[in-house]
Amino acid sequence: MVFDFLGDKRKAVIAMAHIGALPGTPLYDEKGGMAKLIEDVRKDVLALQDGGVDAIMFGNENDRPYVFDAPKSGVAAMTAVVSAIKPDLKVPFGVNYLWDPAASVSIAAATDARFVREIFTGVFASDMGVWAPKCAEAVQLRRNLGRPDLKLLFNINAEFADSLDKRSIGLRARSAVFSSLADAILVSGPLTGQPIEGSNLREVREAVGDTPVFANTGVNIDNISEILTYADGCVIGTHFKVDGDTWNAVDPARVNRFMDKVNSLR
Repeated sequence: MVFDFLGDKRKAVIAMAHIGALPGTPLYDEKGGMAKLIEDVRKDVLALQDGGVDAIMFGNENDRPYVFDAPKSGVAAMTAVVSAIKPDLKVPFGVNYLWDPAASVSIAAATDARFVREIFTGVFASDMGVWAPKCAEAVQLRRNLGRPDLKLLFNINAEFADSLDKRSIGLRARSAVFSSLADAILVSGPLTGQPIEGSNLREVREAVGDTPVFANTGVNIDNISEILTYADGCVIGTHFKVDGDTWNAVDPARVNRFMDKVNSLR
C-alpha cells in the first residue's frame, strides 16, 4: 500500500489536471473567465477518471512566469476551481500551487485534498531566481490547520532549476525524509514533460527505505515499465495530452492505452 487513501492500489498513477491561467496572471483568459477555467479542467478530470487513473492532482502550470509567493487572488481562484470540480471527483485528489508550499497546504486544507506536491527543501538556482523554500512553515501550517493526515510529496530536484546543494540526490532524499518529514519523494527531469534520469530514480529508491518514491516528469507508455521497476508510482501530465503537448486538453485514448499498460504491470 502506497498511501491509505489509495487502499490496496500499488504502482499508483497520479494524473495532472492542469488549470488554465488564473486571474491576475499574464495568460489569463479574461473573456472566458472563471467559468471557462472550471469547464476546461472538468472535461480533463472526467476523461482522466474514465481512463482509470488512481488519483488526480490539480496544478497551476499555466501561471507563467512562476512565482515563489502565491498572490491572494491566485490562492482564492485555485481554491474556487477545485471546489467547483469536487462533486465530479470519484478518486482522491491533491493540489500543487507552483511554487509556494504554504499556499499549496492552505488550498489543500480548504478543499479537503489528500496530498500536496511541492519543492519543500533545498536551495536552487532557477529561472525565477534563487529558490529557497520554507519547509518548516508549510509543515507547521499542516498541523495548525488540523490536517496531520495530509500527505506531503517532496519534489527534490526542481524543474526549471539546478540544485546548489551538491550532495548526491540519494543523500538529499534521505535527508529530506529524516529532517523534514517527507511523506514521499518525487524525482523529476529538468523541465515539465522531460524524462528523469533512471540512475537518479534507482539511487533515491535505495536511499529512502520504505518511503514511497514517485517519478514526477516525463513518464510515458514507453518508459513506464522501467520506471515502475523502482518507483511506487508516477505523476503524469504531458503524455496524457493531445499530441503529447503539455498545454493541450487530455486525450482519452492516450489515458486508456497508458492505464492498460500499467494494469498489465501491476
